[in-house]
Amino acid sequence: MRMGINGRGVADREIAPQKPHALLSGSAIMPFAAASPGDDVRMKAGLAELERHLGFRAVKTPLLTPVGYFAGSANERRDEFLRGIASEDINALFAIRGGYGSNYGLENLQIPDPALPKVILGFSDLTSLQIYLWQRWGWVTFYGPMIAAGLDGGAGAGRGYDRESLVASVQNTDGGTEIGLQGAVMVAGEVQGRILGGCMTLVETTIGTPWELDTSDAILLLEDRGMKPWQVDRALMHLKQAGKFEGVRAIVLGDFPDCEAPVAGSPTVQEVCSRILGPLGVPIVFGAPLGHTMRPMLTVPLGVMGRLAALGEGVLETLEPAVIR
Repeated sequence: MRMGINGRGVADREIAPQKPHALLSGSAIMPFAAASPGDDVRMKAGLAELERHLGFRAVKTPLLTPVGYFAGSANERRDEFLRGIASEDINALFAIRGGYGSNYGLENLQIPDPALPKVILGFSDLTSLQIYLWQRWGWVTFYGPMIAAGLDGGAGAGRGYDRESLVASVQNTDGGTEIGLQGAVMVAGEVQGRILGGCMTLVETTIGTPWELDTSDAILLLEDRGMKPWQVDRALMHLKQAGKFEGVRAIVLGDFPDCEAPVAGSPTVQEVCSRILGPLGVPIVFGAPLGHTMRPMLTVPLGVMGRLAALGEGVLETLEPAVIR
């Protein structure tokens, strides 16, 4: 995939995706707070799920002292993340929750050894960090449940997570996997591309930054919550006018909870998406339980090659493993 250093075509270069090592039973998972603080009860439930039902080992780390709506100061949150990346005793970093603040940690963020990625799992505000790691160093990361936002709800439960896609994403080293999207086809078709994207608002806010997401040749994931349809319209139009849909191979949309039309008979989010994205002529699936969803949340690797079959409820197939032995 062609990627610009700043996402706008400057000094384009080919980058081979950097894949982390697969997680095994007993792998050490470090919770980290890149954005807002997590609720104590939900965090304890998520850590218990991590150990009892997923077979990993949660590493105890000192909790940061919240500062306003942040889990800690920008330096504390950045340093915590870097400690986890640098530690030989840590196999993966799972975000505690999203909220807001991951963007602060991107300024002056330097990974000591970019050739040695680790599994980074999260969604929502973590999109900022995931895009940064992809654009800077080609790191494959994982868009899925967090400790106090998904794992705490349990496997197969509403507001919980989909265990099969999570385990396959972080443990399968033998080939690709199929992820049933449980959505509705907006534009039918089948296409291959690199899986990228995340929370729509955070994808949008990379525009103009040195780590602006290069969406060319991508199967682009976009999801969000709590937006009125006209706000979704505005975000999609901004992405369109910024050229983010030029060269996109396909689009997978979330189910946009809490985004109901405020007035009966006014356009819905699905109708807005169809009007703006339909004319692109690329395969589109709407309503997948990605990120912000009331259904069991899927885990999708970001940065790997995939195939979208926009037929029936939609199937997203990864064409390569996201992790190595």
